[in-house]
Amino acid sequence: MTGLFLIMFLIVHLIGNLQLLYDDGGEAFNIYAYFMTHNPMIKTVSYGLYFFILLHAVLGIVLWLQNRGARPIKYAKATYPEASFASKRMALLGILIFAFLMLHMGDFWYKMKFTDQLAMITYDGYDYAVKDLYVRVDTAFQETWIVVVYVIGVLALAVHLWHGIDSAFQSIGWRHKKFGRIFKIFGTSYTVIVCLGFAIIPLYYLIFR
Repeated sequence: MTGLFLIMFLIVHLIGNLQLLYDDGGEAFNIYAYFMTHNPMIKTVSYGLYFFILLHAVLGIVLWLQNRGARPIKYAKATYPEASFASKRMALLGILIFAFLMLHMGDFWYKMKFTDQLAMITYDGYDYAVKDLYVRVDTAFQETWIVVVYVIGVLALAVHLWHGIDSAFQSIGWRHKKFGRIFKIFGTSYTVIVCLGFAIIPLYYLIFR
């Protein structure tokens, strides 16, 4: 359930971030960022998001440790050839994604919320100034190593999602053999669309700006 909550959040986050592709000098993205950090309802939901991210990570580690403890001595011969790469590496992928998330939040979210490093800017039609987070994004994605790290993080997320969505439906009992193919198609389509959307943004800034 924590995973499914985060899956829904990714769609909302992607829709907001895609405004970085508008050729408006960052106005749409900066107004969106201001709204997301000042709307009372959004701020309340964000606290729930932070909680679910931590809970998802903790539960994942606990499950991994339980699985390891179930048989501390490995089999002489593996008996699970049907297990996918993703299913056998979910803990490692989760750790990589969590580390990437901390880097991402430290580079953008923290600097916007808790520092004065971002300039204030006012747009026509608005009676308040907003922090220019767009410039920080533009500057960061001009650095090749940052873009490479982001693409690697998105690839790890893609593998994690590809297995995680299918596993989530199975865990809560929604997957049935008659509809298994539908859930598989949904999971694959969602993973490709969302992760491709996230990857396009830093690549666009590095290559075309």
